[in-house]
Amino acid sequence: MTEPQSQPPQPPFPPRPAAPMFNLPSVIVTLSAILIGIHILRQFISRDADFELILQFAFWPLRYADVPLAAELPHGGADVWSFVTYAFLHGGWEHLIFNLAWMVAFGSAIAQRFDSFSFVVFFAACAVGGALLHLALHPGQDIPVIGASAAVSGLTAGALMFVFQRGGPLAGGRRNDPAAYLVRAMSVRELLSNGQVRLFFLLWMGINLVFGLWSGPIFGSSIAWEAHVGGFVTGLIAFPLMDPVRRRRA
Repeated sequence: MTEPQSQPPQPPFPPRPAAPMFNLPSVIVTLSAILIGIHILRQFISRDADFELILQFAFWPLRYADVPLAAELPHGGADVWSFVTYAFLHGGWEHLIFNLAWMVAFGSAIAQRFDSFSFVVFFAACAVGGALLHLALHPGQDIPVIGASAAVSGLTAGALMFVFQRGGPLAGGRRNDPAAYLVRAMSVRELLSNGQVRLFFLLWMGINLVFGLWSGPIFGSSIAWEAHVGGFVTGLIAFPLMDPVRRRRA
């Protein structure tokens, strides 16, 4: 009579699969790679070539002034594309890393809700809004504006319209639930009456105030905080118009 063979002991729970190293929407990863790649490229080209890049693609309020000095800047296509392309240039690694971190934190929520094309359009629209407000407040200024901060501020404004909503990703620990990113967005009135949003908005305004007053001593150059505000306001306006969840409900 053969004895039954003993079974090897089983673990109490099945092993969990390893988590991916980067759990980010593909459009965030791609856009971050482009921003980093452009900044790396600028480290290897000559100073003259980099200056030409700034002339062509940075946003210069001077470009739109009716003064003789404006003729020294490139015109034509640069008059149009620089409203967006300035967002792809940065003043240093600290500037770039700060914007990337902010984009990952809040842009990822937008990317979970929008398709990739709509995300890029929204990003570009907020960059344009930031440049327009800066131009309105500093007409003829001969200092270029660069950086994705205005666009990222717009992404932040859009994310605030739903991340703290009931059932949203920051309203109950549901960051890993895809349905949390598809909740109904708040109206502007609801946004202003939400305590979490008001607290975050005060924090955001405080950071911009610090940058506006002391960016020179800290970073060695001034921060175009007006562009940040323009991007933020554009995000509040553009998000309801582009929100796919709202259109689907309608």
